[in-house]
Amino acid sequence: MRIGIPYGLFYFYYYPLWKTFFSDLGAEVITSSPTCRLTVDAGSALAVDEACLPVKVYYGHVRELCSQDLDYLFAPRLVSVEPRSYICPKFMGIPDMLRAQVPGLPQLIDITVDLSRSDRYLQQDLIKVGRMLGYKKSAIQEAFQHALEENRRCIQIASQGWSMAEAIKIWDGNLLEPPEAGDLSIGLLGHGYSLYDEGLSMGLISKIRQLGCKVHLLESLDAERIEMEAATMPKRVFWTLGRKIMGGVINMNKREEIDGIIYLACFGCGPDSMIGEMAERYTTGKPFMLLTIDEHSGEAGMMTRLEAFCDMLRRRRRVDESQFPAYG
Repeated sequence: MRIGIPYGLFYFYYYPLWKTFFSDLGAEVITSSPTCRLTVDAGSALAVDEACLPVKVYYGHVRELCSQDLDYLFAPRLVSVEPRSYICPKFMGIPDMLRAQVPGLPQLIDITVDLSRSDRYLQQDLIKVGRMLGYKKSAIQEAFQHALEENRRCIQIASQGWSMAEAIKIWDGNLLEPPEAGDLSIGLLGHGYSLYDEGLSMGLISKIRQLGCKVHLLESLDAERIEMEAATMPKRVFWTLGRKIMGGVINMNKREEIDGIIYLACFGCGPDSMIGEMAERYTTGKPFMLLTIDEHSGEAGMMTRLEAFCDMLRRRRRVDESQFPAYG
């Protein structure tokens, strides 16, 4: 049994979980290639104009997998991954949009992931999928527990300073050279499916490291501390990723070793339009830069802004801070 998993959206958060789950149930997991220009162009041609860049890229990966000899394509309907919080509404309609717009689509495994109140319905869907693959309930539950453990192991790897994309490679058995320490420390935030996709973000993490900076990502921060910082806001952010990003912004703003904060946003993303503005307002003691990308963005413009930002941070170290304001 061959099951395809697109290299996009929540791949960067849960690929170890789903690969382990399906592999334990005897399936071969096929993944699309890393994002490139062809992926973006193919996805943009299929998706509606109102779709954000990560969704368009996801379409491109699905289009690539359609050319593979797959039995199923795994495209879950993501509603919520934790209690009292939700994911972007576009994620809820992914299976329906794929069926309507992608020709030659394999049969979908479109289980609903909604943990806003309980995991009862998710467990029922998992058992249906496992029985479809020919396994009993006990084996299915054992496979899912093993999958949760492997996903936690991957997150633990990421907590050591790797991006989630790098952590997945290490988890999958690849050896990577640790990034060199730089003279600057920059907090880098954004939705993981934009930030950790080297093709979509135009290698943002690598570019910052090449400029002599140490990158601090959300996964390297203490999860409990992030939740505590997010809880200090006047109103709870009900988007899971948005709340974690705001907790990360508040935490990074307090850390003396971090020289500046960069937020990567995607044009056309509703949550980004609000969270990006809030992140800038809550960053009061450090330089802050908002980078917005879409399918027409070029690397030259991004590199120019990054170089100017790093030059400003180094200059700020050399002059009296009272004469060089960090904000405003």
